[in-house]
Amino acid sequence: MTDTAPSRLRGDSLREMVLETALRLFSERGYFNTSVHDIRRAAGVSTGAIYHHFAGKEALAKALYDALLSRMETAVDTACAGQQGCLAQGRAIIARLFELTVEQPRTMQFVLLAQHREFLPQEPPICSSQPFQRMRKVVEDGMSTGEVRSMEPWVAATALFGGALRMMNLQLDQALDRPLISYLDEVVDCAWRAIRA
Repeated sequence: MTDTAPSRLRGDSLREMVLETALRLFSERGYFNTSVHDIRRAAGVSTGAIYHHFAGKEALAKALYDALLSRMETAVDTACAGQQGCLAQGRAIIARLFELTVEQPRTMQFVLLAQHREFLPQEPPICSSQPFQRMRKVVEDGMSTGEVRSMEPWVAATALFGGALRMMNLQLDQALDRPLISYLDEVVDCAWRAIRA
């Protein structure tokens, strides 16, 4: 048995393993078709170990949701770093989200496709989360500098990022004929034509 075997995991390592197992099972089966017992069995840990870190399945889903949104927020902020203007930042965000969709499909499936309000009713809609607010701010900043024509910010943000998010869904559904990143230039060009000044 290695040092990373479930029986030897403690604290944050065990918590992370449970979260990753829950992510896999929620993505494969859905939230309502996955029990704490299923997660315990797949992770190879005791029920007590799960309840030591999480009050129940909803608390586990909330922790997972928060962790994944934080990961996505970091990705958006990193993509924007060093980029000047709405077009450059928007393109960098879309490119990074495309990469995450390919590299971490379960993460993106949970963030984009899960009906979070059904099992996390106290959470605000996903579009109110920090990563999506940051994407909207990119567009608002573009309007303030004259790079983007004046319009309702949510309409502009949807025009810039909505097509990309749909392409990510198509990737997750394995419906694309080519690698997702190969669509980047065309997706950005179409989106930019819709909002540029």
